Amino acid sequence: MLLQVPESEILRRFTFENPWWSDVGILDQLLESMRLRSYLEPFFELLTNRGVRRAVILMGPRRVGKTVMLRQCIRRLIGEQEVAPERILFVSLENPIYRGIRLSRILEMFLEERGYDRFADLYVVFDEIQYVEEWEAYLKSMVDDYPNIRFVASGSAAAALRMKSRESGAGRFTDFLLPPLLFAEYMDFIGADPKCAIESLNGHFVDYLNFGGFPEAILDPEIRRDMHRFIASDILEKVLQRDLPSLYGIDNPNELSRFFASLVYNTGQEMSIGALSTETNIPKNTLYKFFTYLEAAFLIHRLYRVDQFGKRPKRETGFKVYITNPCLRTAMFGPVGPDDPIMGPLAETALVAQYVHSKHVETRFYARWDKGEIDLVIIGADGTVIGATEVKWSDRIQRERSGVRHLISFAKRHGFDTVEITTRAHTEIFVADGIKVFAIPVARECVIVGDVYVREDLAKGIHPRRLLADPEE
Repeated sequence: MLLQVPESEILRRFTFENPWWSDVGILDQLLESMRLRSYLEPFFELLTNRGVRRAVILMGPRRVGKTVMLRQCIRRLIGEQEVAPERILFVSLENPIYRGIRLSRILEMFLEERGYDRFADLYVVFDEIQYVEEWEAYLKSMVDDYPNIRFVASGSAAAALRMKSRESGAGRFTDFLLPPLLFAEYMDFIGADPKCAIESLNGHFVDYLNFGGFPEAILDPEIRRDMHRFIASDILEKVLQRDLPSLYGIDNPNELSRFFASLVYNTGQEMSIGALSTETNIPKNTLYKFFTYLEAAFLIHRLYRVDQFGKRPKRETGFKVYITNPCLRTAMFGPVGPDDPIMGPLAETALVAQYVHSKHVETRFYARWDKGEIDLVIIGADGTVIGATEVKWSDRIQRERSGVRHLISFAKRHGFDTVEITTRAHTEIFVADGIKVFAIPVARECVIVGDVYVREDLAKGIHPRRLLADPEE
């Protein structure tokens, strides 16, 4: 007969996971060489804001730095907020030792062992919370039952967090999305000047496409040399073969993995459920579920189509699929060079990836009609088309202006007077048929978008896009 893990072992694990109880300096050792992400400051402000009684849920894919950022926040709580170290509990729920234990019981064990009552002023951090059964119902109750405890949680399988929280956590959870590194962050991480010459910037851009989405890959040369193993074993296998199947009862995780690999290989391409079902022999209902899971897990993003009038089709016929982290493509199918044919779709994927974490992505579509197509179209809240961009990894526009023909006709139809086309290295502003055309290298555009939607928006207190709906929304 198997013996249950005694509570004494759970308490011993608490001590191991919270070394700052006995030596605050260990935090510095754990965080040595770990860079600060642009999102740390706004997340820390959210974490320490006790004006609203809610648990803060840190979302994002695996290996983008969630656990590191949580520990960095703990260090700031102790050093800047003067919170007593023993009043901060960190629990990594991915560890099997916690399996089968109610979330509320984990907290009760800590309170009993430390002699705290239900009104104690504490910080409780649950890392990888989705591994606990019915976590969302327990956490909601705990927020209500322990008025002075600030609960913080993280999870890699955003599917579980997003979908379950909408059912059980309305009004008690506030989510914060941590995406893979943006190109602007990547440049900061490696200490490179984003205003450098375009030849140098493009070199960094190709490196970013190959391994730049994960902080660890930047800091560890061994990971960069074996990105396939890092991505395949530590990220994709856990998400596609374990997390999503266990959370949603997927009977054939290998089918999901093969389907995702196909999406990665074809990033930036237009697809439809009907055509995919025919090509893959996967039923349409299963494909709908796969897309839902992969999007909620923040592995892919879909842009939807509008016509030349900026209107969505009454019946959805197609969409473009992008991986949210460009280096997934490289890790699965090999590194890319600047002259590889895949660079066009990858450059487009990279630009879309700079928006995906932001609420501004909700205004982005692509346009296609019988005689034309535009990669990115911006539509305002009132339905007005306000911008258009064609994404290229080519300097052909320097010698041939026909590449902007559809942009010009689209702009004239909708009454705006500037459009944009990205290039590989060429920069120019010119006028075509009364419309001003900005030609800018796509790497430069990625830096600009990162600056706007990371540094500027975050500095203004504008957080990443919400994944959980508030009850009043």
